[in-house]
This record gives sequence, C-alpha cells and structure tokens, in this order.
Amino acid sequence: MPVATPKPRTLYDKIWDDHVVDVKEDGLALIYIDRHLVHEVSSPQAFEGLRNASRRVRRPDCTLATVDHNVPTISRRKFQSVESFIAEPDSRAQCAALEENVKEFGLTYFGMNDKRQGIVHLPGITCVCGDSHTSTHGAFGSLAFGIGTSEVEHVLATQTLLQKKSKNMRIAVDGELHEGVTSKDVILHIIGVIGTAGGTSCVIEYAGSVFRGFSMEARMSVCNMSIEAGARAGMVAPDEVTFEYLRDRPLSPKGEEWNQAIAYWKTLTSDEGAKFDVEVKINAEDIIPTVTWGTSPQDVVPITGKVPDPANIADPDKKASTERSLSYMNLKPNTPMQEITLDKIFIGSCTNSRIEDLRSAARVVLAAGPDAKVASNIVAMIVPGSGVIKQHAEAEGLDAIFKRAGFDWREAGCSMCVGMNPDQLLPGERCASTSNRNFEGRQGAGGRTHLLSPAMAAAAALAGRLTDVRKLLGEIREVGSKLKTTSASEFLTDPVALPSSPEAPTSQSTESMKVLPPKDTPSSTEKFTTLRGIAAPLHMENVDTDMIIPKQFLKTLKRSGLAHALFHTLRKDPHTGEDTDFVLNRTPYDQAKILVCTGKNFGCGSSREHAAWSLNDFGIRCIIAPSFAEIFKNNTMQNGMLPVTIPQEQCRELAQDAEAGFELEVDLEKEEIRRPSAKPAIPFTTDPFRRHCLLNGLDDIGLTLQREDAIKNFETRRSQIGRGWMGTMVKFQLSLPSSKEDGLVGSSHTTGAEQGLYVL
Repeated sequence: MPVATPKPRTLYDKIWDDHVVDVKEDGLALIYIDRHLVHEVSSPQAFEGLRNASRRVRRPDCTLATVDHNVPTISRRKFQSVESFIAEPDSRAQCAALEENVKEFGLTYFGMNDKRQGIVHLPGITCVCGDSHTSTHGAFGSLAFGIGTSEVEHVLATQTLLQKKSKNMRIAVDGELHEGVTSKDVILHIIGVIGTAGGTSCVIEYAGSVFRGFSMEARMSVCNMSIEAGARAGMVAPDEVTFEYLRDRPLSPKGEEWNQAIAYWKTLTSDEGAKFDVEVKINAEDIIPTVTWGTSPQDVVPITGKVPDPANIADPDKKASTERSLSYMNLKPNTPMQEITLDKIFIGSCTNSRIEDLRSAARVVLAAGPDAKVASNIVAMIVPGSGVIKQHAEAEGLDAIFKRAGFDWREAGCSMCVGMNPDQLLPGERCASTSNRNFEGRQGAGGRTHLLSPAMAAAAALAGRLTDVRKLLGEIREVGSKLKTTSASEFLTDPVALPSSPEAPTSQSTESMKVLPPKDTPSSTEKFTTLRGIAAPLHMENVDTDMIIPKQFLKTLKRSGLAHALFHTLRKDPHTGEDTDFVLNRTPYDQAKILVCTGKNFGCGSSREHAAWSLNDFGIRCIIAPSFAEIFKNNTMQNGMLPVTIPQEQCRELAQDAEAGFELEVDLEKEEIRRPSAKPAIPFTTDPFRRHCLLNGLDDIGLTLQREDAIKNFETRRSQIGRGWMGTMVKFQLSLPSSKEDGLVGSSHTTGAEQGLYVL
C-alpha cells in the first residue's frame, strides 16, 4: 500500500510535535519543558504553592535560578551577602527568598557573587521562564515563552505545561537595510506595522534575507520583543550562523555528537509549502532608525518624523489613546522627534545588553571624536547583561571608552528597564532607553521613555536629545576597525557546579517532599459558576500589566494584599497622593465585581501574574473585553477568574449598562451575559477545558499529576528513541548528573547564549 506523504510542517510545528506528551480531542496538549529559568519576582508564590502541597521540584537538573530584577547595579567589590548589600527591604526579601528556595529544593543558582549572574531571560528545545522575554531563546530555533507564577509552579512540579497550540505566523523582511539601521529598528518597525496585538495567539517565525544576514545577537534582540507584538513566542530557524556561534562552546557537543547535533538542527526549518495562518511581508528599504513617541511599543515613528496629531485619527479609541499618551509624555502634536530633549540614557536590558550592543554604542562614542562627552543635561548609564559580558567588554576596552566620555559603567542586572531596583527615573524625567517597554511609569513613576537602538541611544547621550545616528556614519566606518575584539570563549571558563541536594524545609519533613500527594488531593481553587454584580466601565485600549499593577507592588512574597495596588497610577494623584476621579474610586464602581473594557488588547505586556492577583484581590473576578493578551488571559483563569471576549460593539453596549448603574450577570455554565431591563443576553464561548476547570474549581497541577505515567513514558521514549542530536540531548538531560560537566547550565535571555549555554 502507498505510504501517506507527511504534510509540510513549520519550524514551530516540528518543535511542538517533538514535545507533546499527550493531547486531548479538543486540542489541549500536555507539552514537555526542556528548560525552566526562574527569577526572584515571579517564583516566591510558586515555591510556596509547592511547599503547601508537599510537592517537590520534579526536574531540578532542568531548572536554573538567578536574581536580576531587584539587584542594584552599583559596584559589588564589597558584596558579602544579599542581606547586607540590598538596602530596599522588599527587594532584599525577594532575593533572600529565592536563595532559600533554591537550597530547599536543590536547584542550580547563579547568585550575585557569580559572574554568570545576569538577566534571566538551544536549537530545538522548549524553554520557559516567569518573564515574558524568554522568547529571546527563539533566536536559536527553540520554542521559548514567558509564563505566569501558577504555570511556574506547574512546571516545577510536573516539568510540563497544558497548552493549546498557537497559530503559525511568518514575518519576512527582505531586501537591503539602509546603513545605520539595526535589529532594534527592524523589530520596532515591525511592531509599528502590525501593532501590539498583531501577533496575538501566534508564534512568529522571522524569515527573509534580513534575518538570515543578522548575527545571533541581532536575532536575539528581535525575538526578545516578540511579546511586544502580542505573540506567544518568536523564532528564527537555525542555520550556519547559529552553528558557528555554538561551535566549541563549553557545553556544545564534541566529535560525533556535534555531527549528530548539526544533522538534527538542520531539520529545524519550515518545509516548502508549510501553512502559515498569518503572513506579513516587509521591505527592508522602508526601515530607517526608529524611535517611540508614546506609551506603547507600537507608538513608533522614524527619527526623521514628527509626533503624531490626534486630530488626524478617526477611530475614537485610538484618538483617545494617542491624546492620553501625548499628555503623559508631555509632547505636543507635530513636534519633530529630533527636537525632543532628554534627561537620562539607559543602554542595557534583556533586549540590548549583549557584547554586540556595547560595541555598537562604543563605535558611536569613538566616531564623535576623542573629546566627545555626554551632554551636560544627561545622565547616561550602561548596564551589561551579565558579569561575563561585563568582563568581555572590559577586556576589549569598551568600559574605558564609555567612562572617558562620561557614561556610568554598571554591574549586571535588569536595572532601569523595569525600575524595581534603585536605577529609576524621577517623575517627569525623559529617557532614551534600549529596553523593550515604554509603558507609563515603567522606568519610574511619572518617567517618560523613548525606545531605540544602542547606537541611537549613544548618539542621543552625546547630543542631549534624540538624534539621527546616521549623521555619524562616515566617522563610524572609520573607527570600526579600531575596536579591539575578543572571542567570548576566553571568558567562558567557570566550572559548572552541580545543584546541591534539597535541604529539609522548616515546615515539613524531608520524607514528605519525596512522596507525591494523592491524586485526589482536594483543590483550593475557587469555583466560577455565575457572577452577578456591579460592572465598572473602562474606555481604554492596550491596558498593559504595568498600568494594572505598577512595578513597585511586585515586591511581594504572597498572592494577596494587592487590592490597593490595582491601577494605582490612575487611582492616585502622583503629587498629592489623594484619590483621583478614576472609575474604580467612584461609587458604586469601587464595589465592582466585573470590569467591562471597550478597548482591545487588555492585559498586554508582562507575563507577571500580579496583574490578575490585584484584580481578584479588589473583587473583580470577570473582565469583559474585545480581546486579551494571551498570557494575561491564561493567568486570570489560573486564579479562578473569567476573561470574556465579545465584539467591541457589544462591549460598548455593556459599558453603557454599567454607566447607567445596572448590574450584570455572567453565567459560565450557559455561557451568556445577562443584561437588565429584558435586554437580550450576550453569548460568549470559553475554552472547554478551562471552562470545566473553572466550573469545578479544579487544580491544573493535580490534574496533570494524574498523567504521571504518560510523562514518565514520554521521558523514557525520548531518551531511548530520540533521533540524532535530540536523542543525545534528552539522554543527557534524563540521566543523573555524574560530574561537573553534567547537569544544567544556562543563564539568561541575554547572557546564557553569550556563555554558550543553550546547547543542552
């Protein structure tokens, strides 16, 4: 009989198929996670959940922890301990909690005295982290994405995730980029074209001649910002650039294993004729150095352009959003971008803190001449992504170039990207930043952020305002060969220490950690059946997680006590601290159980679950909107809350009901929203599995542990039957580490690849 020809598959299809443990008829799959990265902000509650349920970490050898968001970036010459070094109490508590948790559960940890410590964020693997910018790993052809705290706990306990497969999206950029245009300009341009919801429910594959010509560092910057385009993840198929980058790194395979690795990695390309649900094509010639003007990554304009005028925008929601952004940014319509003066410059973050980024900024400084100095109105800081990158840059003399010009050369960390540490903007200060988000208050309460490339940021630091780096192109060409360059391999010398054995936790015996609880252990998850109550109307689009809960309230070890933090910057006057007229401050909406948002893309931004916790803590258990960011939507359901997606016009009708003072009733069992005064009910649909869990208050982890046999069989099958390098990789992972050359190594979505650690 003829053999059926397998249908063409995309890169995403292939990696997904290789990691499916089990799949149900409705498409819900249990997928295996190869690598789990943990940091101090999103993990305390996950470890607490494990502890309360007497659950262990299933695969300590596949889990890595480091501190990044809260750590100061001042000199660490006198560092002795987290307790004595970190002054801010809540930041210190989160970092100390992570150190205790890695000891208790026996995990590999890169602490503040380890040069590999850095920002936490291989080909053909799945990688997750409690930070949405884990998608940086997609540059190596891996499926990498951010998850909320509940899913962090799920992976720790089961090494799997329950997922519905995303759509396939391909963005192709072909042609020749103009000189002076970088990968940061490319991804900002892409987000400007498709919007922050353009990739919702999709995994993006970046294709075309531009991406093929990019270095690994450039590909990482692009994949890193896939979440800003609304995507679940971003990927680039591995090729000779990838292979050469990984060759001879400390944990790269050697000899025949390297040949097997290459053979497998070469299969990770989208087949000819593979189906993409969404295709976007962009001409490289259309992209010039790009900068943001507003409070969303989609608010972009060429550096030669002007601030937009809301009077020219017809859509009422977009017009209102633009007016709000311009008010916050204190910008007037039609202002030329190059006339905007600045206060601070930040070069760093998981998007742009790699060695290539630092070299790019250094070339600009050199091109400006030997007497070039940071402008008198500017405070400029440069923060490497890890201690290894810092050491590499100093060996090349980059630090001397920056210091001579007046830049502040810092230690590794997230720094001013998120402003959870001492590196922050003051109210009203304006910053040119190489980070990934320009949300209100992101870098400090009242701070104003313009996103741009490292080269553009360096040029702005010298000019004191936003400026077109291409003015220095001739000089940059001349100094390009003057920079001393060294190989990253010279700094990848630290031995790989094995994780310690789990310590006995204080609240239970070690024995109890070795035994899983019964499969029928009762769930503490609250049921959601029918909810009736006051609905609060909100007329905004792109409501991001930084707006829902500002970063200063993320420094918590609990899931509760966050009601006061909900929409804090909107509910409190920044100057007086008094309540504003924001809807949730007004009677009766201060008792709302339902939130009706008329704008699209609610919950965009970070994977932080704190946004859902703050809504729930306030008493809001149902959010109705035209569309949601995927991670936020999942986080709400993990907490017994219901996100309801209905057409925008129906959202506006419900908002009118709410403004008239009527209550709404949301019935999950019948999947309808009942309105007052005999108005017809509005139907909605919910994912069948999530609906079942909500109606019955079921715990995802408990359900997954009932499939323990399937997980074990999957691990055994991959170990024994794996093909080529995949078999080698999995056998390596599933065997007990026997020497310092074994076990988990990896650091961050900027730094791990710098160390050659994405090859397991």
